[in-house]
Amino acid sequence: MAAPMELSCWGGDWGLPSLHPESLTVMAYAKFSGAPLAVNTINNSWRAPKGDLPVLVSEDIVISQPAKILNFLRKQKYNADYDLSAKQGADTLAYIALLEEKLLPALLHTFWIEAENYCSVTKPWFASKIAFPLSLYLPGKMSREALNRILLTKGGPPLYSLTEVEAQIYRDAKECLNLLSKRLGTSQFFFGDTPTTLDAFVFGFLAPIYKVCFPRVQLQEHLKQLPNLCRFCDDILTSYFRLTVSGHAPAGQDTADANLQKLTQLVNKESNLIEKMDDNLRKSPQHPPRKLTTLKLAAGGEESSPISRLSP
Repeated sequence: MAAPMELSCWGGDWGLPSLHPESLTVMAYAKFSGAPLAVNTINNSWRAPKGDLPVLVSEDIVISQPAKILNFLRKQKYNADYDLSAKQGADTLAYIALLEEKLLPALLHTFWIEAENYCSVTKPWFASKIAFPLSLYLPGKMSREALNRILLTKGGPPLYSLTEVEAQIYRDAKECLNLLSKRLGTSQFFFGDTPTTLDAFVFGFLAPIYKVCFPRVQLQEHLKQLPNLCRFCDDILTSYFRLTVSGHAPAGQDTADANLQKLTQLVNKESNLIEKMDDNLRKSPQHPPRKLTTLKLAAGGEESSPISRLSP
């Protein structure tokens, strides 16, 4: 039986399972691949975060950063990219790089640098999830880190002032949204009818922009002019997180999810047992080698595309 896996991440609001793009990306990928993660969300009754979130723990293995977590899940045969071609794997890497270069700076600015958004929404929300007295310090630290990250990538020549930087990052972000909308077109997901790593990253970046109620919403206004991207976010929320318009799971859903997780564990246990029986038969001199069909609930397989080597 596979070792239990626990994901520690920031929690959600406004109809989202998490407000944190990186946490949301990992949670979406786990849903797409069928990985049975036990999710622990940060709140003021839980231990304070001591490192970057999200963090995945499996036995004595501790992994942070979305790309590394996704690679680990693939090695456990929870692979949402199993059917992708080599070209589609390369396209995935290219689009993720585009998201991080063009969209992420504006997302960070919207949450952490725009004064009205930070003071009225971001700071009080994150402070409410962190135990006192760290709640007085950590949101400000996260804001400074966001600003440093923006200036590190966008603050060089010819953009010398913060005003120039702000204008450029929002132009880049809107261009990125337009490209994503054109690429998605009328498809349900970016590579057809099945969600992959790229869909998890796009959802993680777009959903907070789309759903969080900020007083300053220029990026959100542009996103809402691209209905296929909004439909993309809504479909994932309703299909994979089973959230209603109000953001709450329908009655009985917790029980259904628990039953599904038990079924996943049972099937994996039976699969491991069959594999052991197969090995014993192969080693036995009384029986010729033969291959037994193994039952898998979630799609899996060896890493065979460039996305298997995904790294930040």
